[in-house]
Amino acid sequence: MELAHSLLLNEEEYNQLGEYQKSEFIFEWLRFLEKLLPVTSRADIRENQKKLVEQLTSLLNNAPGPPTRRLVAKNLAVLYSTGDTFSVYQTIEKCNELIRSKDDSPSYLPTKLAAVVCLGYLYKKLGRILGNSFTDTVGNVLKAMKNAESQGRYEIMLSLQNILKGLGAAAIPCHRDIYKAARSCLTDRSMAVRCAAAKCLLELQNEAVFMWSTDLDSVVTLCFKSFEGSNYDVRLAVSKLLGTILARALTSKQTPASTKHNFRRISLEEVMELLGTGFLRGSSGFLRASGDMLKGTSSVSRDVRVGVTQAYVVFASTLGGQWLERNFSAFLSHILDLVSQSHPKAIQSQMDAIGCRRCVSFILRATVGGLLGEKAQIAAAKEICQAIWKLKKVVDAAMSDSNLEARITNADVTASQHVLVCALQELGSLIHGLGTTAAPLLQDSSTGVLEAVISVIIHPSISVRLTAAWCLRCIAVALPSYVSLLLDRCIERLSALKSSPEAVTGYSFAVAALLGAVKHCPLGIPHGKGKVIMTVAEELLCSASQNSRISVQRTQAGWLLIAALMTLGPAVVQHHLPRMLLLWKCVFPSSPKDLETEKTRGDSFTWQVTLEGRAGALCAIKSFVSHCAGLLTDEVVQRLLPPLPSAVDLLTQLSSICKSYGNSLKTSSTVYRHKLYELLAVLPPKTYEGSFCAVLKELVADLTIPDGQIDASTFLLPPLCHEDDLLLLGPLLQETDHRFIEEQLVLGNSVAGGSLEYDPYSIYEKVAKRDSIPKPLPPVLSVVSAATRLFGVIFSHIAETHRLQVLEQLLNSIKQTKGSRQQTVQLNVVSAFSTSLKHLANCKGSLGPEEVKRSALTLVMGALESNNPLLRCAAAECWARLAQVVSDSAFAAGLAQVSFDKLKSARDVVSRTGHSLALGCLYRYLGGIGSTQHLNACVGILYTLSQDSTSPDVQAWALHSLSLIVDLAGPLYHVHVEPTLSLILMLLLTVPPTYTEVHQSLGRCLNALITTLGPELQGSSATVSALRTSCLLGCAVMQDNPDCLVQTQAISCLQQLHMFAPRHVNLSSLVSCLCVNLCSSYLLLRRAVVACLRQLVQREAAEVSEYAVALVKESREDFTPDINIREIGLEGALLGLLDKELDQRLCQDIKETLSHMLTSMAVEKLSFWLKLCKDVLAASADFNTVASIDTTQEEETAKVDDASILTSESDERFHPFSNPRWSTRVFAAECVCKIINQCENAGSAHFDITLAQERKQRDSRDDFLVLHLADLIRMAFMAATDHSDQLRLSGLQTLLIVVRKFAAVPEPEFPGHVILEQYQANVGAALRPAFAPETPPDVTAKACQVCSAWIASGVVSDPNDLRRVHQLLVSSLVKVQAGKEAQGQQYNESTSTMEILAVLKAWAEVYIVAVEKQKNASDAQNHSLKNTKSVEESYRDASSSASGLLDLVQADLGTLSKLWLAALQDFALLILPSEYASQLPAEGGTFYTAETIENARPHYYNSWALILYATALWLTTTGFIVVDPDEGVTNLSRPVTPTTMCQDSSTRPSVKSPEDVNTDRFHLILGISVEFLCSPRSDAAMENIIACLHALQALFDVPWPRSKIGGDQELGVELLNVLHRLILTRESPDIQLAALEVVRLILFAAQEHVKEKRRSAEVDDGAAEKETLPEFGEGKDTGGLVPGKSLVFATLELCVCILVRQLPQLNPKLTCSPAVQSGKHLLLSEDGSRLVSAALVILSDVPAICSPEGSVSVLPTILYLIIGVLKETAVKLQDGQLPLTVAASLQALKGLLSSPMARAEKSRTAWTDLLRSALVTVLDCWDQVDGLQQQRDEVSLLTAITVFILSSSPEVTTIECLQKRCIEKFKITLDSKDPFVQCKCYQLLHSIFQHPNKTVSYPYIHSLAPSIVRKLQETEKAKPENAAELQVIQEGIKVLTALIATAEEEHRAHLVACLLPILISFLLDENALGSATNATKNLHEFALQNLMHIGPQYSSVLKKLMSSSPTMKARLESAVKGNQESIKVKTAKHAKNPGKSSSIQLKTNFL
Repeated sequence: MELAHSLLLNEEEYNQLGEYQKSEFIFEWLRFLEKLLPVTSRADIRENQKKLVEQLTSLLNNAPGPPTRRLVAKNLAVLYSTGDTFSVYQTIEKCNELIRSKDDSPSYLPTKLAAVVCLGYLYKKLGRILGNSFTDTVGNVLKAMKNAESQGRYEIMLSLQNILKGLGAAAIPCHRDIYKAARSCLTDRSMAVRCAAAKCLLELQNEAVFMWSTDLDSVVTLCFKSFEGSNYDVRLAVSKLLGTILARALTSKQTPASTKHNFRRISLEEVMELLGTGFLRGSSGFLRASGDMLKGTSSVSRDVRVGVTQAYVVFASTLGGQWLERNFSAFLSHILDLVSQSHPKAIQSQMDAIGCRRCVSFILRATVGGLLGEKAQIAAAKEICQAIWKLKKVVDAAMSDSNLEARITNADVTASQHVLVCALQELGSLIHGLGTTAAPLLQDSSTGVLEAVISVIIHPSISVRLTAAWCLRCIAVALPSYVSLLLDRCIERLSALKSSPEAVTGYSFAVAALLGAVKHCPLGIPHGKGKVIMTVAEELLCSASQNSRISVQRTQAGWLLIAALMTLGPAVVQHHLPRMLLLWKCVFPSSPKDLETEKTRGDSFTWQVTLEGRAGALCAIKSFVSHCAGLLTDEVVQRLLPPLPSAVDLLTQLSSICKSYGNSLKTSSTVYRHKLYELLAVLPPKTYEGSFCAVLKELVADLTIPDGQIDASTFLLPPLCHEDDLLLLGPLLQETDHRFIEEQLVLGNSVAGGSLEYDPYSIYEKVAKRDSIPKPLPPVLSVVSAATRLFGVIFSHIAETHRLQVLEQLLNSIKQTKGSRQQTVQLNVVSAFSTSLKHLANCKGSLGPEEVKRSALTLVMGALESNNPLLRCAAAECWARLAQVVSDSAFAAGLAQVSFDKLKSARDVVSRTGHSLALGCLYRYLGGIGSTQHLNACVGILYTLSQDSTSPDVQAWALHSLSLIVDLAGPLYHVHVEPTLSLILMLLLTVPPTYTEVHQSLGRCLNALITTLGPELQGSSATVSALRTSCLLGCAVMQDNPDCLVQTQAISCLQQLHMFAPRHVNLSSLVSCLCVNLCSSYLLLRRAVVACLRQLVQREAAEVSEYAVALVKESREDFTPDINIREIGLEGALLGLLDKELDQRLCQDIKETLSHMLTSMAVEKLSFWLKLCKDVLAASADFNTVASIDTTQEEETAKVDDASILTSESDERFHPFSNPRWSTRVFAAECVCKIINQCENAGSAHFDITLAQERKQRDSRDDFLVLHLADLIRMAFMAATDHSDQLRLSGLQTLLIVVRKFAAVPEPEFPGHVILEQYQANVGAALRPAFAPETPPDVTAKACQVCSAWIASGVVSDPNDLRRVHQLLVSSLVKVQAGKEAQGQQYNESTSTMEILAVLKAWAEVYIVAVEKQKNASDAQNHSLKNTKSVEESYRDASSSASGLLDLVQADLGTLSKLWLAALQDFALLILPSEYASQLPAEGGTFYTAETIENARPHYYNSWALILYATALWLTTTGFIVVDPDEGVTNLSRPVTPTTMCQDSSTRPSVKSPEDVNTDRFHLILGISVEFLCSPRSDAAMENIIACLHALQALFDVPWPRSKIGGDQELGVELLNVLHRLILTRESPDIQLAALEVVRLILFAAQEHVKEKRRSAEVDDGAAEKETLPEFGEGKDTGGLVPGKSLVFATLELCVCILVRQLPQLNPKLTCSPAVQSGKHLLLSEDGSRLVSAALVILSDVPAICSPEGSVSVLPTILYLIIGVLKETAVKLQDGQLPLTVAASLQALKGLLSSPMARAEKSRTAWTDLLRSALVTVLDCWDQVDGLQQQRDEVSLLTAITVFILSSSPEVTTIECLQKRCIEKFKITLDSKDPFVQCKCYQLLHSIFQHPNKTVSYPYIHSLAPSIVRKLQETEKAKPENAAELQVIQEGIKVLTALIATAEEEHRAHLVACLLPILISFLLDENALGSATNATKNLHEFALQNLMHIGPQYSSVLKKLMSSSPTMKARLESAVKGNQESIKVKTAKHAKNPGKSSSIQLKTNFL
């Protein structure tokens, strides 16, 4: 194929190829040429033009296929338009000759067609350049059309369209001729020709004025004719033509040229009248049909009506939303008039009426719902209301007639019903779409929406009553705050108007509909409503028999209410269950005998009432079983069963009852049947086993004796077919935008579709996915569909022998009927059997013996050869299920053989299509095809069938089947891939484009092949690349196909290719193809486009976005999308599409696509994305009544002026989004949150304004989020103050995120302030509306969260500014105090729980922050006491803001604490396991009611943790101050209020002692914490765990609770175990640190407890029995620790867990393994170090809670761990700092060594031994020389040794061997090369030399002092070079000085004599001083200072020395002199000696 890529055709290569390869080669060359020509230079083209033209024109003679001829034509046109045009006339002439040719043979046809196409493209591209030649051409083409067949007519129409497009106004001379030709084609028998003609006429009307002026009437009539017998594509094309022409006629300005014609302006009324004629009278014209009209026989054909309906929509869409807004009332009255009484013809039968109503609803939905923005929609709703009021007046006038008879027959009443139904339905849909945005509409009393709807609830027509009820349901779903109100109103009217039949049914419908709405309203309704409704229902049922006039209505209403009540779910229903079961029991006779007597009594009326009642009862029970499965316990099922047998008995008697009482009972009995079948289908089959036979008999009768001649296939079969196979049946069954009206064409003539009045019980059910309103089918059809479902259930549960009888009976019944009747029976039977196979497959049952299989086979075979294609599809699926159920390979092979044999012999289309599909489906449920033999046979047969060009149907079905086989064969298919691909390409290049179904099947085949090849397509071998090229070629052919569904296939194939071989798919051409089709009128194409985009942007979002914009900038002439990509990019276009689109799945895909784009690009294109979101959100700002201007701050002029957002952008032109829907705005707000999130991951500059501004100055392209803060706040503000509640929630969420993320960003211009501070007014203004009384609780709850975040963030520190937001919280607290009873009865009680808890949680957060701030401030104060004044001032600020915040809370703290405790008690009760349910308080808790307990739980789970923490903090600051026995004074700061906790008023004393109250509270907090921490769910939020641990920390921070846990060892151990488990399961360092802090406090509590016991024991026993005292503590006198009981053991376990997790080397099990030994030191992370340090602190405290023996047992472990940590982490750091863990381990060591246990007599010896061993271990660390030496930190180890020497008792370290080794280490270290190490060594020795115990210090002095002196003496030669070396010398001198101080009197002189020469040697003379380095200068000064200090003390020694050494004397004297002048300055300098501070620090640290 690569050889085809050249400018000229490579003829040598071409001639060597075979027949099929030639056409592929040509096509590939032409594709390449199409891309090449536009980018080739003109000179190159001219050079090769002659040859190229020859090559291209010669192709015309080669009978090119459709795609090839199109490309030849395009290339010729481009060639002439870029090259020379002189030979163009020859080419045109040549084409004309080919067309004139007399050769009519089929083989010559492609050449003629190619010539036609060629002419079209040449004229389209070159247009007027071609001068006048077009008249001949057009004449010639039109002549050819006279005897052309359909393909010819099709191509000629499209060519004429192209010619007209190219020539424009120049073609006027030919307009009439073309018009005539197109007219005839518009009613052609070929649908493709009709479509082409419509396109041609659409092009023609651009210039041909007569079409929309003089000939308008005839064009319109012609379009109506064209609709007759049309298919979906024709209706789309012709309705577009008709709508456009009428819109043109209406808007055209009178042109001078047209005055010659008798041109008249046409008015809107006339245009509507024209369309109305078609809608009402069809295509029968105005005169001819009058005869029929008079006879009343003709009815408008449905396809005309549906076509006209679409034309209405096109008409309105063409004129646009603004036009519709202006002319809405005229438009509305005309549309509604279509179904009014002025045209009785349209609505003479119920079927017609339903069909017309659907059309009218569709027109209104598509125009009002699709074209108008929210503001205009509200205006439209008002108009519709006006219409309802007008009709209401008509009805009232008619109803007020005194004469009863006249009232019933009054025509006006029935006439208005259809108009009302349409108006109400649209009103409902409108408000439903508007959601809470519609609130102002309903509050507007002048319109009276609710009054209007409620006033027609008592309309005489049942369909109006039902639709009004449905409309109320829509209002309720849109505005949940109205549900309760409407329910109350309807119940009240229902009770008041009990005696009016209309009112009883109307209001009961309304109540049922509203109950159905409750599950869509998350806020629910008050629980008590259920009780009220149940009572009303009972009353209605009991009073039904009192008044015969309304007994039917009351019975129906009663049961309807009960059935609807069931949808509220188990929580509500369980309270009414006993009453309902009683009613159910009473409605059926209790024994067969009663049923017999019942039959003999009564008349048709009483039977009607009875059947209505029983049907209602069945429905109620079905509703119960479906919605309350949780209540179906065995006991309840047992109570449900008794009436069932008599219900079935009645079913069997129905036919005889109908015979006895006449036909009036027919409908009632059908409904009864239907309801019984539905109930049985949802009950477990076991429950009615006894009735199987009786029910089956009835089912078989229903299926085989159809009532009417109704073809029910289109609603019975599609669910039973496989969705892939339905694609075969064309667009009728596929999802389209017009499905709502197209459905009636599918359903056959006798049914127009479902409608509410067929089954009132559907009003409370959930609506099917795609419908806006329930559409139950007529009872006759519903029964059949229920029967097929139930048959499936029962058949799979009866005995196998019985099955055979049933099947034979069914087969016989098919044989006995004839004609259409037979087809209906066959259809019902196959549906039923298919359902039963599905059930059998699901429950893995078997079908039965051979005979059953044989009968089944016969049944399915018959259907496979049926004339109805749908039935064939269902039969093929049945065939597959049959193979699945039998699951025997021989049987499956047998089935395949049957099909093979049939296909070989049969010649008719029906059996060939049926059996070819059966072959494809056969292995669908058997896990794929496993046998190559079977595969080869299938492929062979299907290849042959797919080339049968005589029947496109056979081709399409065979190819579809082939695609299934490719999928099922998987890897086995690889051998067939190449031939199959060649076949597909060959067919793609030759099958005419009019056979779209063949092309669609080809597309599915190609898709399946690409999937089979999968990732192999990336390969580079020759075969793979050939396959890949073929796939791409196939996609290209399909992309060029005019049919949208074929293009859909092309896109999904390219999507697959892109997934497997992304490098080989040309992204730019794919993206351009996607952009062009983004607004296609075909839903499936749009879906494919977006699905493909969704996949592309996951990998290459930026590229896709760039290509889209680049494409628009090139703006090719055939690309005019409806969306503005140029301005707003692909992202904006998608957002716009999201706003217009109604299909849920598509919207979901668009959202995901945008989310992927946002994730990968938001940070790079920040401004662009924020502007997009802002445009969407701001587009609604003008609609909002909340003025957003006055609240914004007066910002600096540099910032955007706030008003501009509302003024500049209201101009339509600039605004890319006009009135977006609220759902789009919600999505935009969510996007803003995602953008913030993305920026957070992208880097800190986004949240740091100084950094952001710096980087922006460096590179202006950089963009940072913090620079857009004003926009973020404004967007959040606009969203938070909208009318839509959803948007308010999103806006508040955005605000919350902004506050949390930006709270800490400082404002660089005003130090000490933060950047958010300037927006406090905006935040306040955004929050205020959320606390208004009418705001829904969920919005208020969210706002509370924002309030607390805002206050806690510390953005505003001034209490006065804080008060604004604080006031909002205070107001809501007042509301909370009123308690759950005072909450408005608008929503479910659980919503008040939600709101209360949100308020309490918000307060808790504020309180926690206030306390923390105060704590930090007081810490800072303690810290700052040591420092200067300025710090104190800043502290004062901090503390004042903290205390200010605390003061704000303090005022309400008394109230809050009670409420918090109450909430925690509620929570404690709610988390009890279910077995304690009986012990819960009957009336509920403080904040929840017993009935709504399940709904309340999640709200408690959401807020308990912070409330717990706040309560713990409060208790520790105030509540736990208890009587102290020693002081004898009570210091309770406030009386503790007795809580209601667990208090049973009768048994408990009324007041508890403070101690008891505190104990209760302590256990409440501890209990909740332990319960939660024991097993936090894996999804438990980190914040909750942390808050819980903080609460425990706060609790144990004060003495009283510590005494509780210290005194109760079991409790302590339990808590430690829980914490241990938490540490094991949660990796977060924050959680682990918090847990360790709690452990430390528990240990501290235990220590206090042990100390207290020892103290009191000493006091009690006196000194007499001293030796028994220290037995307190764990381990008693044995030292044994019991795991599980021991606090020490639990603590150790936990610490080991932490240490080993951080330092695995500590685990002795691991250290043996080679993996660990060779390991280098791991530097722990900062968190790791903090954890290890915390664990070490705890370890060192453990011995304090042990008895002496106990301490001996644990000491080895503790020492091992501490020294282990030291050993593992003692690594040198760069700055000479000690690692945190080392510092901690040294501290721990010190703590241990100085423990009293080391000195206690019982444990002393053991401790000494162990401590010696520990010292040996430390010393050994030094000697492990295995290459690690270089890293070991000698300083740490030396410090450890020093700690041992100084802190332990002398007997540990004074053993000679140990002492020797220690001294050795010091010696080595003294000789270290590292000055830092030397320095530390001196410091440590300094402390040892000063040890008070001489036995310890002397050996060191003796061994080390000489070497120190020696080292210092050496310094004379090597003067220090830097500060570090200087410090070493200084430290050395200090050691010697200290030594002198500790030495005994007699030795001091010697020592001084040693020291002085050294000091003097450091002095410099004047000359040297000038040139000396800093270090030597400092040394000189240091020495001098010391000499000045020591000299006077030991003057005798000094004198002696001076006299002996004159040089020294001279040196000293000169130094003293030189220093005399500057001595004062110098001393000041010395104070700042750099070496001092660090040495001091180290000492204070450990020693």
